[in-house]
Amino acid sequence: MRIIIAGAGEVGTFLAKMLARENMEITLLDENPALLRNLEASYDLLTYQGSATSINVLEETKVENVDLFIAVTPNESVNMTACMLANNLGAKRTLARIDNYEYLLPKNKEFFEKLGVNNLIYPEMLAAHQIVEALKTNWLRQNLSFCNNALILLGIKVRGNAVIVNQKFRTKFFDHGKFRIVAINRKNKTIIPKGTDEIQENDIVYFMTTPENLDFVRTQAGKEAFQIKNVMIMGGSRIAQKTIQFLPANVRTKVLERDIEKGYALAEKLGKALIINCDGRNLEVLKEEGIQEMDAFVSVTSNSEANILACLAAKRLGVKKTVAEVENIDYIMLAESLDIGTVINKKMIAASYIYQLTLDADVLDVQSLTSADAEVVEFVAKAGSKITRSQIKDIRLPDDVNIGGIVRNGLGIIVYGNTEILPNDHVIVFCVSSAIRKIETYFN
Repeated sequence: MRIIIAGAGEVGTFLAKMLARENMEITLLDENPALLRNLEASYDLLTYQGSATSINVLEETKVENVDLFIAVTPNESVNMTACMLANNLGAKRTLARIDNYEYLLPKNKEFFEKLGVNNLIYPEMLAAHQIVEALKTNWLRQNLSFCNNALILLGIKVRGNAVIVNQKFRTKFFDHGKFRIVAINRKNKTIIPKGTDEIQENDIVYFMTTPENLDFVRTQAGKEAFQIKNVMIMGGSRIAQKTIQFLPANVRTKVLERDIEKGYALAEKLGKALIINCDGRNLEVLKEEGIQEMDAFVSVTSNSEANILACLAAKRLGVKKTVAEVENIDYIMLAESLDIGTVINKKMIAASYIYQLTLDADVLDVQSLTSADAEVVEFVAKAGSKITRSQIKDIRLPDDVNIGGIVRNGLGIIVYGNTEILPNDHVIVFCVSSAIRKIETYFN
């Protein structure tokens, strides 16, 4: 597959590195040579210096033969224009990064298709949705839903008081049919559990379950739910703005923003939030602004280190739930080890969405797990495919793959070894990042 990525910023670079490992022909296009210089030497990809909106540049990168053209520069209008040009020059499929929510409305999809923009992605909005979900189910590290909430994947850090700790999987303890544990993250290592494995204290455990069994999972994991009414947000970024818009009306929000001009703009834009012009990295400032009275603290500045440290400080000052945006991939595991709560990375969220466009099988969703080197993929089983020919226990799945559940006729079902997958079932598969291509062949 040939792919051109326009924009060597955070999202474009992360995506290029990920796809380069897949033995695809990747060309990364950007006007800034400094962003491109080290990438071509370190990864199996081509780079090209030039403008994504130049017809001459697009022709020189052979856009007419490309399977997927991805425009993820920081400039929305550049992305839209580049996709339109690429489509008219022969690109089979296009995707543009945007920052206008109106473009995502279903009524506008056909309009943009006619213009040559096949797919749109708004990473900051996707990140905001994950933050809101993290605040709603605040005893979780991660909460991903599939097929209109028919199945849910929950990431939970398990403490020593949980009844599931030290229980081996080969016993009958987990044969209740209310959830399936698909993976464990232990000391930054992802484990697909076998019969001899057991859950240990401080593991991050991934449960596949249905909405009606949410409380059962919570009690089994030894967690307590609490209501969030007061939220403090550090940084007035676009993620912060979208988070405030998506939060329930009864949640009071206070935003700490260093830039006074930006603070005034936020005050006009976000009427229901209180905007404070101050440096939230200062511990005394946090205390003065009432951090002790907050139920949750969210740090979404552009500085990963500041976000981690601010959440750590908030935890020590008694805040029960913290959320940090950590864009530096190398810091994610550090953030997990410091036990700061939920970690958000918009690059990984965006890359997961884009990645599914590169798969051949009927894939409806791909979502990354920030706490593990793993993906959760929603496949549709095709008639005659290998996955439908036997019971799950008789299908020789790769060791780093686990099927968590299926959705059949809108109903979520937890799977066991004797489960048979039928054509048109939606199958939720947990696998380490390197295994998606392996499992894809089972569904074709």
